[in-house]
Amino acid sequence: MTESHETTTAEAGPAEAGTPGDAVERAGAGVTPVGRAHPPAFAPDSLVLNRKLPLWYQVSQSLRASILGRPRDASLRLPTEEQLAAHYGVSVLTMRQALKELETEGLISRHRRRGTFIEPRARRVSPVRLLGSVDAIVAQQSGEPTTVLGHGAVAVPGDLAEFFPDCGEVVSYRRLRRDGESGEPTNWAENAVRPDIAARIDVADLERWPMTKVLRDVVGVRISRITDTVEARLADPVTAELLQVPLLSPILHYTGVTYDEEGRVVDVARIRYRGDRFSFSVTVEAH
Repeated sequence: MTESHETTTAEAGPAEAGTPGDAVERAGAGVTPVGRAHPPAFAPDSLVLNRKLPLWYQVSQSLRASILGRPRDASLRLPTEEQLAAHYGVSVLTMRQALKELETEGLISRHRRRGTFIEPRARRVSPVRLLGSVDAIVAQQSGEPTTVLGHGAVAVPGDLAEFFPDCGEVVSYRRLRRDGESGEPTNWAENAVRPDIAARIDVADLERWPMTKVLRDVVGVRISRITDTVEARLADPVTAELLQVPLLSPILHYTGVTYDEEGRVVDVARIRYRGDRFSFSVTVEAH
């Protein structure tokens, strides 16, 4: 595979042996007390690479989603750089750059002679990035404990009529996401999905994975593109109550319109983020 988007690589600074996290890391590596089962190995999701985007970025975002969405009992040890590079179909240099991104974010730590480990208590920063990859969208929405507040068929809202011209109703899903460490609400999402697609969605999956992942990987929708819009708004009464912020306080309002290969809109997601917990970032590639 030609990796035309490789740039400079950054060597990770390994930590010295004997760090405070050694006990946790040894458990993550499969060293468990006698009589206890070894934790299941960490298994990263598959990834279809897009040649229009930097490979290291795509890999880091996919691995990020796998880390944040991993089973609670999964091993904290990551596969080696070589194994991960082979899994994603990229060079070791590209893999190293992707890992450096996650290390900078605080999701992983790298230790000489022992390997790379997921940080069990890492508090991730939460920028809302716009860079054209479905895997990036999945990564953006992964990892936080999610509660389904409700779902059901509703008449197509007036402001969504242009997206569903052939539908009299859509199925609405409302979910609340919380910070995994503090339990604070961070954002709430409202998805409007075509009824024929919604009929194949298991609501329980929406507490495990983002809607985009469920549509693509579980339902089997062949997504062609997602159009994103981000606006600054003020918290309405519902948002203020759910996110536990003052009425009319600033929030970040994201709208994502998902199209299938036939050009139909299959899902319109509207997500309200707390203004004090999220930033907005756009990456523009020169070529």
